[in-house]
Amino acid sequence: MPSTHTPDAPATPAPGPDFSGLWLPLVTPFRQGAVDHDALALLVAHYRPLGLAGFVACGSTGEAAALDEDEQDAVLQTILQHAEGLPVVMGCSGYHLPSVLARARALSRQPLAGLLVPAPYYVRPPQDGLLAWFRAIADASAVPLIVYDIPYRTGATLALPTLLALAAHDNIRAVKDCGGDAFKTHTLIADGRLQVLAGEDPQIFATVAAGGAGAIAASAHLETARFAELIAALRAGDLGRARAAWQPLPALTAALFAQPNPIVIKQRLAESGLIQPDLRPPMAGA
Repeated sequence: MPSTHTPDAPATPAPGPDFSGLWLPLVTPFRQGAVDHDALALLVAHYRPLGLAGFVACGSTGEAAALDEDEQDAVLQTILQHAEGLPVVMGCSGYHLPSVLARARALSRQPLAGLLVPAPYYVRPPQDGLLAWFRAIADASAVPLIVYDIPYRTGATLALPTLLALAAHDNIRAVKDCGGDAFKTHTLIADGRLQVLAGEDPQIFATVAAGGAGAIAASAHLETARFAELIAALRAGDLGRARAAWQPLPALTAALFAQPNPIVIKQRLAESGLIQPDLRPPMAGA
C-alpha cells in the first residue's frame, strides 16, 4: 500500500530581530564607589512600563569604560533579572580583537537581543580594517550586532561604503547613528538592510521622520513616555502628534548634554530620588 505520508513543509525562517522603537541606554548607579544594584533594579522597574522597546546595558551612558568585566557582567544580570521580558542589548567594545571576540562569544550566551559594538577606539584603522573588525565580531557572536558609529568617541569614521558592505552580513542588523552625516543617514535608510537608530538625541525627529527605525536615547531617562510617543507617532505618520511631542524635547536634550554624558542625567535622577549622583573618575559631578 503506498504511503499517504505528506512530507513536512519547509520550516519558516524565524523573523530577524527588530530594533525599532525607543531604547534606553541605562546609567549605572554607584554608591560609595560600588555599583548600586538595588538602585539599578529600581531604575529598570521604573522605566519598564513607559513605552520602551528595550534597554541597553553598559553603553557609554552606563559608564562602561569605568567598569571592569565582572562589574559589567553583574550589571547585565541585574538588568536581565528585572526587565521582565523587555529585550536587552549589551555593549561590547575594545581594541584588542582576540579579547573582543572572546567577550562577544561569552556575552552572546546570555539571553540578549544583540550587542552594541563600536569601532576600536584610539587605533584609527583604515576602512578595510574596520570591515574586517566588524565582520569578525559578527561571525563570533551568536546574537546580532548593532554597529555603533560614533567617531567623536572612537576616532574612527565608518564611511558609507563600509556600512553598506557591513549591511550584507547576516548578523549585522542595525546601526546606532552618531556619525553626524545626514547624507549617510538617509542613504542607509533608503538602502533598507540596516535598521537605523538615531544615536544623537537632537536628530531623533529627523531620523525617524525620514524612515529610521527608532533611537537609543540617553535623554529619555527624562520624559521617557514623551520620547516613546514621539517615535510611535512618527512611525505611524502622524506628524501633528509627533511635532507636539517633540516641541519641548530639543531644549531638554541640550540641557542634559551641557556637560559630558551622563553627568547631568545622573544629577537629575538623583534630584528625583532614583539614584545617588555618584560617577566614577574621570567623570566629575554636575
